[in-house]
Amino acid sequence: MSTLRAGVASRDITPPVGIYHRMWGAASHDRATGVHRPLLGDVMVFEAGDGSARLVRVQLDMVMLLAADHRALQTAVAECAGAAVEEVEITYSHTHSGGVFLPDRHELPGGDLIPGHLDGVAVKLAAATVEAVAAVQSSTISYATARCTMGANRDCWDAGRGMQVNGFNPDDDSPLEVTVGRVADSTGRPTHTFVFYGCHPITLAWDNTLISPDYVGATRETVTQVTATPTIFLLGPCGDIGPRHGHVGDTEIADRNGRQLAYAALGALESLGPPQQDFNYLGPVISGATLGAWGYKPMDDDHSRRAGRFAVVRDSVDLENKIPPDAADIQAELDDWDRKAAAAKAADRKQELRDCRARAERCRRWLARIADAPPDTHDRWHYTVFLCGDAIWVTVPGEPYTLIQTSLQSQFPGHVVLVSPLCLGALAAYVLPRDKYGLGLYPEEATVLAPGALEDLIDAVAATVRKTIGRGDSETVSGAVTTG
Repeated sequence: MSTLRAGVASRDITPPVGIYHRMWGAASHDRATGVHRPLLGDVMVFEAGDGSARLVRVQLDMVMLLAADHRALQTAVAECAGAAVEEVEITYSHTHSGGVFLPDRHELPGGDLIPGHLDGVAVKLAAATVEAVAAVQSSTISYATARCTMGANRDCWDAGRGMQVNGFNPDDDSPLEVTVGRVADSTGRPTHTFVFYGCHPITLAWDNTLISPDYVGATRETVTQVTATPTIFLLGPCGDIGPRHGHVGDTEIADRNGRQLAYAALGALESLGPPQQDFNYLGPVISGATLGAWGYKPMDDDHSRRAGRFAVVRDSVDLENKIPPDAADIQAELDDWDRKAAAAKAADRKQELRDCRARAERCRRWLARIADAPPDTHDRWHYTVFLCGDAIWVTVPGEPYTLIQTSLQSQFPGHVVLVSPLCLGALAAYVLPRDKYGLGLYPEEATVLAPGALEDLIDAVAATVRKTIGRGDSETVSGAVTTG
């Protein structure tokens, strides 16, 4: 349970049809040809019960942005929230069908629409921020968890070809956890629903030409229809997780995946009792047998105090980088693949054209990573720990493996731990465990981080959480925002 003050507002941030869309190297199109479902931008304002501290959190239906565009949106929100830019957290649903808005795409077909679209998103988020601040009211967030098998491990060994592939791994198909948060006002009336789940939104792949939030859209729609409250989706760590049924062009499969997640989330929501009440043993009842009766009672003073804890701590850790490839070599390779693609197109060799374009896409991504990477052997990674009653909300950069979620949850079993990735846009790509290096996995190919980075990040976040909980437990009032 979390007792606090909260306000939420959303805006439609669907890009225009015709914008640059191609996320997949194997795709043959560049421009979006239509819209499957709208994309949303959610602004959440959380305040301590006494107003002493605030957190502004934004969730966007985008794959990610590079640092300059990410910060421009932070600035637009911060100005309307009366906050410092660093006090605004932006994370992404990471849909791979929402369009690619990186600066190196501006010169490609549909890329000319990107700057104007991002300017429009900034205006919409600013308006949503004003609305969310005005909507702030006394609220209670009640949490519950369930299991959902829609997502599964995607680090798969193709034994027949002797190679690693990025797709459903049937040897590691344990169900993943979905966490829900029901937000209720001071009268107990539900106002919003949060759904947290860690699975790459990659149901739709190279054959899809439509703008789409992927499975996220149907999840929101289904939960909203049942609860009659707006639903906010928050992505969890999923560097190693994708849909079992994915990499398709059929939007109905994306919707089916979304409904599967929604049904699991709704099951968890149905398990919740009244706001600010705990499920307690009420005592024996003499009947045909002596029965133990259970029911809901208002939180006791100790739980009420813990549910009202509010502290925001921003901290950082140095992570070691591996030696990146030389940018000049990557550019030369890109130029070579572009020439080969042009020759394949002229000769109408479709498969060769697709493969050449895919290789060129990999080069463009590496050039973007190199451009955003620090010049040093180490990089300072900034993360945020938000102690919100019985919950710990964490935002971290990059795309970490699920190990960060499961490790932190196991270290803090008395809390609900909710880790959200990509809080600094496209920084560093994947963050994978030490034992996953050297296996030929795509996440290792795509990351700038050296082995051990994920373990160092987990240790740093855990240390910050311990300090934050200790401070929150020792205080009788809500904690102020601090910077580490």
